[in-house]
Amino acid sequence: MSTWDRVYCHLVEDILNEGVVVSNRTGVDTIKIPFAHFTLDVGKEFPVLTVKQLFMRQAVLEMLWIYQAQSNDVRWLQQRDVHIWDEWEINEEGDWCETGSGRVLKHFDPSMAHTIGTAYGYIVRKYKLIDRLIDSLKNDPGDRRRVMSLWQDGELDTAVLPSCVWSSEWDITDGTLNVLVHQRSCDTGLGLPFNVTQYAVLMHMIAQVCDLKVGKLFWSIKDAHIYVNQLDQMKELIDRYHNNPDIPAPKLWLNPEVKDFYDFDSSRDCKDVRLEGYQHMGKLLMPLTQ
Repeated sequence: MSTWDRVYCHLVEDILNEGVVVSNRTGVDTIKIPFAHFTLDVGKEFPVLTVKQLFMRQAVLEMLWIYQAQSNDVRWLQQRDVHIWDEWEINEEGDWCETGSGRVLKHFDPSMAHTIGTAYGYIVRKYKLIDRLIDSLKNDPGDRRRVMSLWQDGELDTAVLPSCVWSSEWDITDGTLNVLVHQRSCDTGLGLPFNVTQYAVLMHMIAQVCDLKVGKLFWSIKDAHIYVNQLDQMKELIDRYHNNPDIPAPKLWLNPEVKDFYDFDSSRDCKDVRLEGYQHMGKLLMPLTQ
């Protein structure tokens, strides 16, 4: 079984065995632990879960929406049949509404219609985070100030959802690219599998265009939680982990012809990225908490 499967399932077990039930802004309680961290050697093994199916196309396109398109417009994703952010889209009147009831959760200027406000890709574009990162990696390999922060105080009030995975720090050691990622709040059931795979793909892409080897991904979490309406599925995931034969990690393929980060295909088909030999134990559908 892959290293990432083991790390992930041990984290899930830690939350289930040691976590505390708490209330939160969503109205759906969580079981949480206050902190978690792990290290994955992405250069040796690509992290994608096999204990449940991960939808690679959607994961990569969401990452490219943020870091390549640098967009906060949900329609960009919808045009590519990706609906991860539909629940957070501001409507034509400038309202972000609760799914089902239609209750207004927050009001924005109507000019922000169809976006998630001043978050994620908006921040990347405004502060030129990717351009500055790539320039530093290519031209100042010893730089110790190579931080991409999606948490900007001046943008929080006009964001639907401030960034959960909010910071990354990028290091070059002996020609190898390493990344430290910080997550302020972690939906372990739905969000974390996507997030880790996304940043691993981003590492590979950035390393390729900067002529670097891929190294380690260091991940830190404040508030690692499981929503109580996901408990049955998470227990089934643990059963799969303990009672099924090992499945090896797949390989990541990137189009080796791409030398500029902005040239990676971001069409619906995401043609420059694929998993090779991806086996998994099937879907494990869980409710989304808005």
